[in-house]
Amino acid sequence: MVSILIVEDDVAFATMLKTFFEKKGYKVDTSFSAAEAFKKIKANPYEVILTDVRLPDSDGLEVLFEVKSNYPTAQVIVMTNYAEINMAVTAMKNGAFDYVSKPFRPEAILQTIENALDQKNLNGNMISQEEVLPKKKQKIKAAESSSEFVKGVSDAAIKLNDYIELVAPTNMSVLIIGESGTGKEQVAKSIHNKSKRKAAPFIAVDCGAIPKEIASSEFFGHVKGSFTGAIQDKTGHFEAANGGTLFLDEIGNLSYGLQVQLLRALQERKIKPVGSSHEIKVDIRVVTATNEDLTKAVKEGNFREDLYHRLNEFSIKVPALRERREDLMLFADNFLDQANEDLEKEVVGFSDEATEAFKNYSWPGNLRELKNMVKRSVLLAQADIIPLKVLPHEISLAKSSDESYSLFKNKNEESLILDALEKAQGNKSKAARLLDIDRKTLYNKLKQYDIKL
Repeated sequence: MVSILIVEDDVAFATMLKTFFEKKGYKVDTSFSAAEAFKKIKANPYEVILTDVRLPDSDGLEVLFEVKSNYPTAQVIVMTNYAEINMAVTAMKNGAFDYVSKPFRPEAILQTIENALDQKNLNGNMISQEEVLPKKKQKIKAAESSSEFVKGVSDAAIKLNDYIELVAPTNMSVLIIGESGTGKEQVAKSIHNKSKRKAAPFIAVDCGAIPKEIASSEFFGHVKGSFTGAIQDKTGHFEAANGGTLFLDEIGNLSYGLQVQLLRALQERKIKPVGSSHEIKVDIRVVTATNEDLTKAVKEGNFREDLYHRLNEFSIKVPALRERREDLMLFADNFLDQANEDLEKEVVGFSDEATEAFKNYSWPGNLRELKNMVKRSVLLAQADIIPLKVLPHEISLAKSSDESYSLFKNKNEESLILDALEKAQGNKSKAARLLDIDRKTLYNKLKQYDIKL
């Protein structure tokens, strides 16, 4: 299969291109900086490298030089804004196959890539015709994308991922805190998958969905005849998770009586099924989650303090979607792949207007709301791109609520730019995203206000 590397610091755009090319049968990797690209180029023999001419730590010419110096058979295509055509011409003089001007639709560059592969084939590379011609019917398996934990690139996402990596190899109990729909169960699964228990079961339990009358039986099991309706032995969640991870979602919904039983089971690592006199030893790791303030529940006497401390050996806060705007389109594209598989469609991406509406909306339902909306939009879409008109009214009509970084509407442009640069720690590309402008505009503003870094 032909492999492509996309080097582009605009995460949403790079992900959209990746999704499109994968649907056309290519193997695609992405890099968001030149340094990351150099590492991947050394590790993988890419046939085509598609690179932006402006990168946060370098430029596309350095990527081109690295490729042509060490991998002369690889074809390089540069992406450029209209104002940077001179750089694109320089790139072609130094060995780039071609350049494309932004903005462009992914369909427009597909022919350029195929031409580059044809040229490479003519130059004597031993590539079979099956490899050169993409398999147009090949799809990404949603099963793979749905089970994969989307890490994200925002500061909040990086902090979350660092915590997961830190605590996963241990046996510590973890309390995951976050609003409803933020993906707390996915975080719990990621902790399990990175732990020494990954080969053992991961059992997820919604504590709010278990009736109080049968809760003990659900958690600890029962023996036949122990109560009316117990027509056979039942294995409880604790025993089912033996050796692995037991994930208790919405732990704050447990009754006080069950909290006592849970604490005893965690302390003694033994359980007794309802109606049985025989104790069963269990070796489990408990990961819990809540969207409530458990410290408040403890103070009010609704949650046992000793159980709280037992469950909260390490806590992780999952950020709301509105707190990780840079990750929004990564999640949207991941959900798009899943929806395409579920609905047997081949929608490529979102229109610029739809993407802008996504960014303006506050997403009170977080990832759950985004996933449902994307699936609905894929169902309604009649073309390759999801248009604004198929989005729910509350999203399509949303106006930006972020007035803190709104250039051209604020007289204190210079202060806003300096503040954004400080928050981005001098990273111009990240500052441009905070200001919701492109890098070219930011460069012009830096020159206008004589801001030097």
